[in-house]
Amino acid sequence: MNETLLLFGLLQTTWLEIISFLLAMAMVLLNIRQSAWAWLFAIASSALYAMVFYDARIYGDMALQFVFIAVSVWGLYQWLFGGPDHQGVAVSRLSRRGWGLVAVTWLAAYASIALLLHAFTDSDVVHIDAFLTAGSLVAQFLLTRKTLESWHLWILIDSLYVGLYLYKHLYLTAGLYALFTVLAVLGLRVWKNSLAKNTAMA
Repeated sequence: MNETLLLFGLLQTTWLEIISFLLAMAMVLLNIRQSAWAWLFAIASSALYAMVFYDARIYGDMALQFVFIAVSVWGLYQWLFGGPDHQGVAVSRLSRRGWGLVAVTWLAAYASIALLLHAFTDSDVVHIDAFLTAGSLVAQFLLTRKTLESWHLWILIDSLYVGLYLYKHLYLTAGLYALFTVLAVLGLRVWKNSLAKNTAMA
């Protein structure tokens, strides 16, 4: 599945990247709909993308996929059985203190990941890989809790990933993350409406 092919005679890719792309697209669409099925697609997509990123020597992203798999199991549980009544978590907002924790956690994770990548890999994109890997971890955690601001983080992270993947010649994945950016804007809008309805009913 790692043999190079030309998609539509234009994009250099592999079947592995194509399948990962389709699973990831399904995952985001299901996230927007707040469907717990999203986490199962996340597990499958992450497992395949780990292989894609290994081949591209984007090791932070590769390792991130295994964390995503573990977080997705927890996210599935939270969306199905979390919350005070164990009926699943509802959309909520991040507090000012929460934003502070996001910033500190992102910075600490970035520094740690950058040190590891520099010391133990041959990565040529250490700092951007570490920055986006750390941010993705934070955003994914917020998503498991259905925190509205997770979409703000994904808009920033996904748009930066487009540039990274173009640089690494992962053109299909760059296109995927461009779509992710658009879908994150849509997800933010849909979840805002959901939060407004929940607040009105409370």
